Amino acid sequence: MPTPPAAPGAVAVTRALPVPAAAAWAALTDARRHAAWVPLTRVRTDGPPRLGTRVEAVSGPGARRGLPGFVDRMVVTRYDAPGADAGGAAGVAVFTKRGPVLLGEATIVVLPTGPGACRVTWSERVPLAGPLPAALTARLTAPVLGLMLRVVLHRAARDLRAG
Repeated sequence: MPTPPAAPGAVAVTRALPVPAAAAWAALTDARRHAAWVPLTRVRTDGPPRLGTRVEAVSGPGARRGLPGFVDRMVVTRYDAPGADAGGAAGVAVFTKRGPVLLGEATIVVLPTGPGACRVTWSERVPLAGPLPAALTARLTAPVLGLMLRVVLHRAARDLRAG
């Protein structure tokens, strides 16, 4: 399992899940499901998860009701599914953020740990577009991202356990 990111402002949350890696991978990399887990956010994609899929998330107090918010445009720039068995290769999906305000990457890693279990690490480094240094703005967004990632993986785990 990769170690947490070392870049300034990077955050990572790891959680063991009592579901097969393939099930966790299918759910967590499908941005169409993220609106159910990411607070105050609506999500649109141009299709199922695959290399090149485009995602637009809008976050803010009224975003789920169609009001404006922070727009986060992303594209899937890596999509390698995990191996089927414990000890198999980790699956890695990278969502590269394309602005207009949020830049950086979100990475989801799913590692099979048993026939019905896996470990997930979701990491993000999100500097803001603009004149300030990326290392500074990524440090500013990190506390909110860390909280958000804990909430997202908690909600996702609950949904996946429920079937």
